[in-house]
Amino acid sequence: MQEDNFRVRFWGVRGSLPVSGEQFLRYGGNTSCIEIRCGKEVLLFDAGSGLREAGASLIAEGVDNYDLFFTHSHYDHIIGLPYFKPIYKCQSSVRFWSGHLHGVMTTKEMIRDFMRPPWFPVDPDICQASLEGVDFKPGDVLTPRDGVTIRTTSLTHPGGCVGYRVEWNGRAVALVYDTEHEPGILDPAVLELIAGAELMIYDCTYLESEMTHFRGFGHSTGVHGARLAMAAGVKRLAMFHHDPARTDAQLDAMEVDVQSLFAGAFAARDGQIIDL
Repeated sequence: MQEDNFRVRFWGVRGSLPVSGEQFLRYGGNTSCIEIRCGKEVLLFDAGSGLREAGASLIAEGVDNYDLFFTHSHYDHIIGLPYFKPIYKCQSSVRFWSGHLHGVMTTKEMIRDFMRPPWFPVDPDICQASLEGVDFKPGDVLTPRDGVTIRTTSLTHPGGCVGYRVEWNGRAVALVYDTEHEPGILDPAVLELIAGAELMIYDCTYLESEMTHFRGFGHSTGVHGARLAMAAGVKRLAMFHHDPARTDAQLDAMEVDVQSLFAGAFAARDGQIIDL
């Protein structure tokens, strides 16, 4: 990895539930996990099922320092955590960050409540790595590594969710999921978070035709993501958090539809790498 390279890698792009089968081969079936490289620094966002493969790859590369940020703690965003091999290695150091549960429980409490019997065979005490929990409030500005700034905001999702803007070396990537938009309204907080970003990763779980039926579920559409991107001067839009039932062919069609509004849009795929 070049020291001046700003890279995004998608390890899991599905929402709600991992899927498999011949209809899901090209876009993949793992749930939310994104790796962002700021030169040599490694940041991970969410611990969906894609985190297992991310961990194996990073260990093979010799990485031993990690910062893992949670957008929120619904199953599809945490299910990979017990299978993240670095937490079992004494050479590893992992910091976990969360802001969606401020005032309810700490990051460490969230992890311990999830990773324990009867939900999992063992609790976090079995982990050999150095583990640290960092709590923050949406709106806080985080500085996890030298030269890396992360801005945060609250998103509209049941139980709370945090959007992130990662700034490094004069460029920015914005992660805006899970979130639900109000019809005809561009959320000012989201516009501020994504303004001028090289890449926006956006919740495109539903089609416009499905939103009435799923109002209140806390998700958005690719069409709305395109409108936000155009209004905020975003260069590229990664459609993310795909519905688990959305097949490769259906995602192809969704991509074409959104690209008719915003040429910089694309449907994210497991394993995809974007160099900024």
